[in-house]
Amino acid sequence: MKIARCVAFVCVCMLIVSVAAQGAPKPGKWIKMFDGKSLKGWQAGDNPESWKVEDGAIVSSGKRSHLFWMKKQCENCEFKAEVMTKPKTNSGMYFRTQFGPGFPKGYEAQVNNSGGDPVRTGSLYNFVKIFDQLAQDDVWFTQHIIVEGNHIIIKVNDKVVVDFIDQKNTYTKGYLAMQQHDPGGSVRYRNLMMRTLPVKK
Repeated sequence: MKIARCVAFVCVCMLIVSVAAQGAPKPGKWIKMFDGKSLKGWQAGDNPESWKVEDGAIVSSGKRSHLFWMKKQCENCEFKAEVMTKPKTNSGMYFRTQFGPGFPKGYEAQVNNSGGDPVRTGSLYNFVKIFDQLAQDDVWFTQHIIVEGNHIIIKVNDKVVVDFIDQKNTYTKGYLAMQQHDPGGSVRYRNLMMRTLPVKK
């Protein structure tokens, strides 16, 4: 009888754990944002001629422009890419940003290894400034953004360089985008990926 009770107790515990696990929200699957051949799913806020596809990468040059991924918006999400900058380039990876011309409203993870702006790659622009050069021009590096509620993490080459709580929760939802800041600069993006994260209620 005692053995039967023990077995029943263990089964009940396993069932509770299983139900709890099933009820926990899970991240979405990683979505490939770029097919390596075209700008399908992307739209420039202005100056679309500043963007092209070359050798399996999205390449920027020319006038100021922002290229938005229009297929899905980010509330809680991860956004990552491989990036290569030419010398003196100023760019950025935007998230929770609004579509439109000019400089859009939203968060920006800076991409700038040697440009005129001293705020370097990995910075959360207007919130957390990094002045050290964490990546090199003409070399592929990774930048990975994780945003959940007002908690923002930025990684460069898999190292956490920003771990920030935005007390004002300034931007809550919007598109993902890349920036071409200055004529004369050029940046390449490839292996662009995103996934949604659960929204805590």
